[in-house]
Amino acid sequence: MIHVIATVELHPGKRDAFLAEFAKVVPDVHAEVGCIEYGAAVDVASGLGPQIALRPDVVTIIEKWESIDTLKAHAAAPHMGAYRSRVKDFIVRMTLQVLSPA
Repeated sequence: MIHVIATVELHPGKRDAFLAEFAKVVPDVHAEVGCIEYGAAVDVASGLGPQIALRPDVVTIIEKWESIDTLKAHAAAPHMGAYRSRVKDFIVRMTLQVLSPA
């Protein structure tokens, strides 16, 4: 299994528009072979000391895939290309962490 954490930094005020587009692609991604988990999350205040400062213009996408190969197939899926075209103007920067369970 592979864990993926994608951190998407957005232009100010574009988070709701980004999340609306993200929600449209989720059913297609869930239907992909090898998808175990795929969802968006946003920062929430917890009152816990070690928590980083809230980021109102960041969306974290949390994914789990059966393998690197299924992750690569996901990245190349036609619906992902269309999605990336729709959200590209909302995004300042995206970083990706691909992890293996320890």
